[in-house]
Amino acid sequence: MRQVTKLAAAVTATAALALTTAACGGTSTSSSGDKGAAIAYDVGGRGDQSFNDAAYAGLKKAEEEFGWKGQDVEPSDGESDADKISRLNELARQGHNPVIGVGFAYAHAVEEAAKKNPDVTFGLIDDETVKGDNIVNMVFSEEQGSYLAGVAAAKATETNVIGFVGGVEVPLIKKFEAGFAQGAKDTNPDIEIKRQYLTQPPDMNGFSKPDLGKEAARGQLDQKADVIYHAAGLAGQGVIEAVADRGEWVIGVDSDQYQQKTLAQYKEQILTSMTKDVPDAVYDLIKSVEDGEPQSGVIRNNLEDDGVALSDSNPAYQEMTEVTEAVAQAREDIISGKIEVKTTP
Repeated sequence: MRQVTKLAAAVTATAALALTTAACGGTSTSSSGDKGAAIAYDVGGRGDQSFNDAAYAGLKKAEEEFGWKGQDVEPSDGESDADKISRLNELARQGHNPVIGVGFAYAHAVEEAAKKNPDVTFGLIDDETVKGDNIVNMVFSEEQGSYLAGVAAAKATETNVIGFVGGVEVPLIKKFEAGFAQGAKDTNPDIEIKRQYLTQPPDMNGFSKPDLGKEAARGQLDQKADVIYHAAGLAGQGVIEAVADRGEWVIGVDSDQYQQKTLAQYKEQILTSMTKDVPDAVYDLIKSVEDGEPQSGVIRNNLEDDGVALSDSNPAYQEMTEVTEAVAQAREDIISGKIEVKTTP
């Protein structure tokens, strides 16, 4: 478990960032030279093998190319918007540019920090509700990729029962559910879909507690679901474990979870994953700042530009011709406009 240290001491300006980072359970990679970019993680933090790790991959790519060390900062349990605002302001004050909030929970914090630091570019992943000249909204068409996941599930199931496990019932995750259900139903109108959210806002544990995911998946498996798609961040690891233990298929999310080292013992049952190209979105923003032409406004990543996709790393998936052909056709139909994917169930 992540350790959170509470600090209450007056410190020098140089030590302030280190202490602030520790107070937030932070992991720092910054050096005394060029500060480079900084990212502040969403619920679950680095090591979720999903969304946050994807953002970190983008930061690491930039570090290697531009020769500086950035900074990545962990969230603390139950933190407030004020904590997030303070974190982003401190990162900006120390010279990091851009500063990126990973996840919609940073919307208000990014809005406030951007106003206070007009010369710094702020990135916000998965939210386009807040705007500003120095705010870049990196958003994704999750419903499109999830539609493909629904097609794959409907073609792969042998029981005609599939499942969806969402982390927290918020509009973003409803997009995953909507696309998945539509893709499955368009493929097989008679298919039965079990759906469950792990928590309701403001409780965000549905993105961070694997045991919750494991319990939900077991419940759906008991109801004969043999393909389960999760959109639950770190809690999704519990879904993967439960489904793999039963020898059924699970569909991962955000990153290609078949390739994740910590999930290697379960990978044979990870049929595919609905990926979001968060690494390139983060890298592209950082590069734009490095080039002196920072991005601004909404940057939407969709199926046509591979901003969302369905992975094919599992050889078993590659051999399912009926599945892969149906997915390829659905992808073509979405891009052409023949299929319009809903964003709400």
